[in-house]
Amino acid sequence: MSLAILWFVVLAILWCGFLFLEGFDFGVGMLHDFVGTNDLERRVAINTIGPVWDGNEVWLIVAGAGMFAAFPDWYATMFSGFYLALVLLLVALIIRGVSFEFRHQLDSAGWHWLWDGAMTLGSFLIPVLVGCALGNLLRGVPIDAHHEYTGSFWTLLNPYSLFVGLTVMLLCLVHGATFLALKTKGVVQDHAEQVGGWIAPLAALFVIGFAIWTPALAGHVARAPVPILAALAALAAVWLIRAHRDGWAFVATGVAVLATVATIFVFLYPHVMVSSTSAANSLTITNASSSAYTLKVMTVVTAIFFPIVLIYQGWTFYVFRRRIGVGDLQHSGSGDATPGAGAAGSAGAPAGR
Repeated sequence: MSLAILWFVVLAILWCGFLFLEGFDFGVGMLHDFVGTNDLERRVAINTIGPVWDGNEVWLIVAGAGMFAAFPDWYATMFSGFYLALVLLLVALIIRGVSFEFRHQLDSAGWHWLWDGAMTLGSFLIPVLVGCALGNLLRGVPIDAHHEYTGSFWTLLNPYSLFVGLTVMLLCLVHGATFLALKTKGVVQDHAEQVGGWIAPLAALFVIGFAIWTPALAGHVARAPVPILAALAALAAVWLIRAHRDGWAFVATGVAVLATVATIFVFLYPHVMVSSTSAANSLTITNASSSAYTLKVMTVVTAIFFPIVLIYQGWTFYVFRRRIGVGDLQHSGSGDATPGAGAAGSAGAPAGR
C-alpha cells in the first residue's frame, strides 16, 4: 500500500470517527428540547455531552488539516468550490459551540430559549451540510481540466447529495437518542427511548434507500456489502431500541453511522473527488496527493500522536461514564454543559442495562 492510499484510508477513518463521536452530540443537540419537558431535564440532556463535545469536534479539524497536507489539490478544489456551504457549516459550528457556553450565563427563560434554538439549529445543519458535501464528492461536481470547480452553490443541492445529508442527519438523531438513553436515567431516559423508537424506523428507511442508491450511482456492485451493513445495523437499532437494550442500541446506531460514512469512501476510491464534466478531470489519490516526503513525515507524526489522542479521549469517556438524572443536578447545583461540566453526574448509576 502506497502512502497516498494509506492517507486516503486515514482521512476516511477521521471522517467516520468525527460523525460517530459528534453524531451523538448532534443528536443530543437536536433532541434536548424534546426529551426535556422543563429546563432541568434539558440541562440533564446537555450535560451528557458537556465533557466531550469539544473534544469530538477535534476530529473534524484534524480531517480538514489532513486533507490540506496529504491531498492539497483535493482540499483546494473542494474548499473553493464548496465555499458557501462550508461557510454555513462554520457558522453552524460557531453558534452551536457558543450556545453551550452562553446558555447558563443568565437565569432567564427567554435567554435559555434563544440558545436552545441556536443549539438545535446548529446541530441540525452540521450533519446535513457534511452529508451533502460527502455525497457530492461521490456523485460528481463540475470540475475543469485545471481542477477548478465550475458550478455554483445550487449545483451542490442535487437529489442524491440532499438525500445523503438527510440520511446522515437522521442517523445522528437516532444515535443521539440511544446515547441519551444510555447516559441518563429517569424521565429523560424514558423520553429518549420514546423519541428513538419514533425516529429509528424512518432513519432505517433512509439508510436502506442509501444502500440501494449508492451502488446504483457508483456502479461498484462488488462493494455493496458496506452499505448493506449500514442498512442491517439501522434495522437492528429499531428492534434494540424497542427492546430497551440501550447499550446494544447505541452500538447498532454507531455501526450504522460508521458504515454509512465508510460507504462514501469505499465507493469513491480510487478518486477523491469525481468530476461530472469529464472523467479525465476527476481528482484521484495519485494526482491530488502531496510529495512522498510530506506523506512520510505525516505518517511518522500520526503514528506517534494519534494513539495518545485515542487514549486520552477514551480516558475522558471512562471518567464520565455514569448515568445522570434530574436528581444529580438538583443535589449538586450543576450548571449547563461547558467544557468539564457534567462531573456531578458521573457519580450516578453505571451506564448500561
